[in-house]
Amino acid sequence: MPAAVFVLGLSIFALGTSEFMITGLLPGMAADLGVTIPDAGLLISAFAVGMVIGAPLLAVGTIRLPRRTTLLGLLVVFSASHVIGAISDGYAILFATRIISAIACAGFWAVAAATTVNLVPEARRGQALAVLVGGLTVANVVGVPAGTLLGQHAGWRSAFWAVAALTVIAAIAVLLSVPRTTKETEAPRIAEELRVFRRSRLWLALGVIALLQAMVFATFSYLAPLLVSVAGLPESAVPVVLALFGGGAVIGIFAGGKLADTYPFATLYGSLGIAVAALVALAFATNAVVAVAAVLVLGAAGFAANPALNVRAYAAAGGTSTLVGASTTSAFNGVVSSWFVLVKLC
Repeated sequence: MPAAVFVLGLSIFALGTSEFMITGLLPGMAADLGVTIPDAGLLISAFAVGMVIGAPLLAVGTIRLPRRTTLLGLLVVFSASHVIGAISDGYAILFATRIISAIACAGFWAVAAATTVNLVPEARRGQALAVLVGGLTVANVVGVPAGTLLGQHAGWRSAFWAVAALTVIAAIAVLLSVPRTTKETEAPRIAEELRVFRRSRLWLALGVIALLQAMVFATFSYLAPLLVSVAGLPESAVPVVLALFGGGAVIGIFAGGKLADTYPFATLYGSLGIAVAALVALAFATNAVVAVAAVLVLGAAGFAANPALNVRAYAAAGGTSTLVGASTTSAFNGVVSSWFVLVKLC
């Protein structure tokens, strides 16, 4: 596996940490900025909006630019927006930086996915994309709790500074490891890229991606009350169970990546079937042990399908289109971010 693939996964780790860590920083941010917690929660909405519109817009806007240059530029914008957010003393400025950073994040996802697919043989695309998506998975297990902990002890601004510094490190690594590719010297035309969206199989793949993410994260959002009120777990055990979900997701994403290259459809069908079975078990679980086991299985199975879905989307498109990367990014991240916004605002 090329080192550049792991570097892009590291970059996604930095971006993914910022995407979700703000949930744990809301009380401190609200008090410091002099706004209500619901108002502070709208900062999540800002990121969600940026993620939804950022991927396709930047994919089109940067389609004829060198991919490495685009990746570096987006990382610089992402880091700078966090610096401005960290030193801002007003809610409006911070709100604007969240939109800007989300657009840069979404654009980076799209270009990084296309770059990753272009760096490896077709037979290893599943593993490579698993490394990329794995950056976000690890961010939820390690980065988000670390950012929340740092923010609680040193103020929410320190978490923003930490993400900015980590993004700078990622940018240096991208500069040193991501090579110039043929696509950078033979840039595709937008019309050629858009042509792939005439294929119904691509839309089917994108639809399954969106539905899978909605299924997994709709359940994830309500795990705490479900585990406490139905399964009878004490509230103190909830963080441990959520960590198990994250651990299962890490196992699933990398296992799914290895299997997706050889058995793409079996991996997809098997993962979806196991995830649905875990949801059924969780829905009827009145025993704590069964509920915890179902959460672990749901995390593993839900994320094991991701590499197979990514590979399927690119196969349906018949190439390494940047716009396909943007579409899968919107399907994966748009649904996830929008769901967290809905839950927060309701």
